[in-house]
Amino acid sequence: MGDIQKLVIDGKSYVLLSEDDYEDLIDGLQADAIMARVDAGEETWPFEVVQAKANGENPVRVYRQYRKMTTTELAAAAGISQPYLSDIETGKKPGSVAVLLRIARALKVDLDDLVFEVEPD
Repeated sequence: MGDIQKLVIDGKSYVLLSEDDYEDLIDGLQADAIMARVDAGEETWPFEVVQAKANGENPVRVYRQYRKMTTTELAAAAGISQPYLSDIETGKKPGSVAVLLRIARALKVDLDDLVFEVEPD
């Protein structure tokens, strides 16, 4: 951190720091908040999962592979046929919200992890 100045204005104490130092401080606080959520048990995704989704790979397939499940295992856990799951993973069928919710539960992810895609840069 650079120079930090302490000021008193109208009897109230203030701290003056550079914009870079302020941004570093905010980044540190945000990182602490994220680590607290992780420490509390919130799951995080490895870079490979995030990258695969960002590259437009089907999120159902990405999370299924991350969970080390076969299409047969996931289809059975979601109560759908394996061919239907394959059609969802290949984009031939979108899958209803009810089916995607069952898939999400079987994969232990949020529905929005399967529905909302990250736009590549």
